[in-house]
Amino acid sequence: MYTFSNKLKTFSFILMILGALGVGYGFMSSHQSLDDVKVMLAEEASGHGGHAEAATHEVADSHAASGEEHHAEQADAHHGDAHAEHVMHQLHNRPWSALYVAAFFFMMIALGVLAFYAVQFASQAGWSPVLFRVMEGITAYLLPGALIVLAIALLAGDHIFIWMNPEVVAEDALIQGKSGWLNKPMFAVRGLIFIAGWFAYRHFSRKFSIAQDNANDNSNFKKTFRISAAFLVFFLYSESIMSWDWIMSVDPHWFSTLFGWYVFASMFVSGITVISLITIYLKSKGYLEFVNANHLHDVAKFMFAISIFWTYLWFSQFMLIWYSNIPEEVTYFITRINDYNLPFFGMVVLNFVFPVLMLMNADYKRIPWFVVMTGIVILFGHYIDIFNMIMPATVGDRWFIGIPEISSVLLFAGLFIFIVFTALTKAPLLSKGNPLIKESQDFHY
Repeated sequence: MYTFSNKLKTFSFILMILGALGVGYGFMSSHQSLDDVKVMLAEEASGHGGHAEAATHEVADSHAASGEEHHAEQADAHHGDAHAEHVMHQLHNRPWSALYVAAFFFMMIALGVLAFYAVQFASQAGWSPVLFRVMEGITAYLLPGALIVLAIALLAGDHIFIWMNPEVVAEDALIQGKSGWLNKPMFAVRGLIFIAGWFAYRHFSRKFSIAQDNANDNSNFKKTFRISAAFLVFFLYSESIMSWDWIMSVDPHWFSTLFGWYVFASMFVSGITVISLITIYLKSKGYLEFVNANHLHDVAKFMFAISIFWTYLWFSQFMLIWYSNIPEEVTYFITRINDYNLPFFGMVVLNFVFPVLMLMNADYKRIPWFVVMTGIVILFGHYIDIFNMIMPATVGDRWFIGIPEISSVLLFAGLFIFIVFTALTKAPLLSKGNPLIKESQDFHY
């Protein structure tokens, strides 16, 4: 049986406390008044130097010559107020968005592991049963993590989802056309249905897995096989719709038919990466003695393969939209390239170039510290991926990875560690009753 060490438990609490303090600071510091924002914008404008000032004088001279100086000043003042108010809303959105990005990131890790777990059962894979209890521990985070994501979405309202603002909907014909789907009650109901389905599978598969340890036949294994096959059908539909609701609808004017698959690839590789990291950690502490280098090699192969799959989807979505150059579609990428150039293209390096170069060699996949290093980079890259999906629609060019973002990650990382490692203490780390466990223990090539 695994014992949750006091050091790791204390570490998780420290992360949660530091994260909560930082999140609180982020909310308090973000609520600037309109006058404060005007002063900030004036300071930014003055920092542009002589070019902006010269342009201002030229415009003023032109208006004076045409006798329209007074009207121009009024128009400029009105435009300045509107712009300042827009920036103020973006600043108010930032802590909500940072919290939401981190909450979704850790939730999707657990959901990705649950899907991977179901795939192993449905395919009756013989190499992976020694890792099942690690997967079951990680998926323990799914229920609280998903409920937190849904709660943040509903509490944040139009700070994240502009379609939740009745005034905006009243003036936007396109959002009105989607109001039958994009409305708060149905959003909440769909979210609860997704979570209930995911939790039901996790609950019963875990129950049957533990019961199988002391069973005299394989009935529990067969039950898990059947519900895994059914769950994968439910997962494919629910994950796609969840991606539309919880992420894509932050840009209600934009949509992509590849988006559900794209988010799936990100959560799948992130979940598999966390399986490898926790497995390596437990082995370093003297647990999982039945896990060998061949198991680590296969998990790292999945990290390698799904990174390539993610890149295929990223490029397919980007290339098709960019090449067709339809204004209402391509604006999604123009915003990200103009205002998020470094994180947008940087995540391709983190999520594709780096893992491919690091994990291409078969021998490197068997080296624990090498897999850990690559895994940390992959997780950071996919956090940036979620960051790129949410932030441009909510904070625009006012993004920065600072206290709100880092604190949100610390908060949910601490919660994730506490829940996952607590779950690992509830059952033996070897699912000894699984009929394929002998094959898994002897796995080598």
